[in-house]
Amino acid sequence: MIIVIWKDIKQLIYTHFMKTIKLFIAVVLLAVAIPTQAQTAEEIVANYIENTGGEEAWASIKSMKATGKAGFGPQEFPFTQYAMSDGRMAVEIDLQGQRFTPQAFDGETMWGTNFQTMEAEAQDSEASLNYKNEAKDVIDTFFNYKEKGYTVEKLEDEEIEGVDCFKIKLTKKPTLDEGKEVDNFTVYFFDKENFVPILSESTVNSGPQKGIKSQTLYSEYSEAGPVFFAFSVTNKFNGQVGQTITIENVEINPEIDDAIFKMPAKE
Repeated sequence: MIIVIWKDIKQLIYTHFMKTIKLFIAVVLLAVAIPTQAQTAEEIVANYIENTGGEEAWASIKSMKATGKAGFGPQEFPFTQYAMSDGRMAVEIDLQGQRFTPQAFDGETMWGTNFQTMEAEAQDSEASLNYKNEAKDVIDTFFNYKEKGYTVEKLEDEEIEGVDCFKIKLTKKPTLDEGKEVDNFTVYFFDKENFVPILSESTVNSGPQKGIKSQTLYSEYSEAGPVFFAFSVTNKFNGQVGQTITIENVEINPEIDDAIFKMPAKE
């Protein structure tokens, strides 16, 4: 799933874009009934991929454009996110008629608009390297996870707000924090009936928000081209809602100008 990360505006955690539960249920009904007993971590992830479109459908996605609204407390503003399967991404927001890029990745360097100088600035090399190691998650974290070098582990099942869930620990390559490698993992809670994540939990392990407990809630799953996404995402930090994302439209494989991902030269 598309995960957006706007470190300059709190933090918006990738993800994977998604809409109505009715359409989602329709897809589940088309899927072959799969017993929930004795599921391994690998089987749970495979069922997720299959229920949301299948390997071929996910592999067909080379680019994506999503539009919607992001909210920080009482403030809400339109945004557009561009994503490429090679990991390049850019987020544009509209503030009172002005367009800004809070975060983008050109394939090598993270950059974004400095809201004090209103100029584009590159992030430090460590932040760029950390993002580069996970850049291909911009389309979906679990698709081709083995090829990315990730591992999955099934933990003890748990109930989340009345929903029985499989609990999966996804471990990625270590990230760097002041030059030192630190563990990098996220715990996902998969709805046992539909095999989709409804919650993920992690701890920010580098940068100014290091140590903060992060939760991401996924809902409103709906069709986007050949696959299904969660069109509603809520990010919590230390238990407090930090950001809400509502996806209104997703375009699969649109033509995207490469210039969108490149940092503008300073005037």
